[in-house]
Amino acid sequence: MSNDGTNAVDRTSKVHTEVRRPIEVVLSRLVMWVFGVIEVLIAIRFVFKLLGASGKSPFVQFIYTTSAIFMAPFEAIFKTQRVEGSIFELSALVAIVIYALIAWGIVALIRAVTPREQTRTVERVEKDADTTTAQR
Repeated sequence: MSNDGTNAVDRTSKVHTEVRRPIEVVLSRLVMWVFGVIEVLIAIRFVFKLLGASGKSPFVQFIYTTSAIFMAPFEAIFKTQRVEGSIFELSALVAIVIYALIAWGIVALIRAVTPREQTRTVERVEKDADTTTAQR
């Protein structure tokens, strides 16, 4: 190759492959994650009360105060049973079941409104063109 005063064109191509999930899959996962966190908080609360965990511990206090928001609608359903410092909170088990059913219902609604469940693969081709002028 000689530099005889002609323009040299350098072309490169790049292919980017992305897998895009439909919005209903993303929304369904988000709903399941949020309700999963709520259910785990309530389950931890149930176990702590059952085992008689000390309410003076900062972590136990955090779990109790955070889960109290989600337990409020279920507090008066059943009387709590106390045995030697342990508390059997049956309403916590009911709350876990109800939140699981709510999550399932929301996900079913999302899937019913937007029925496609496949991921799409999108390929994008980029072409770069660099023009260099040879000096005479």
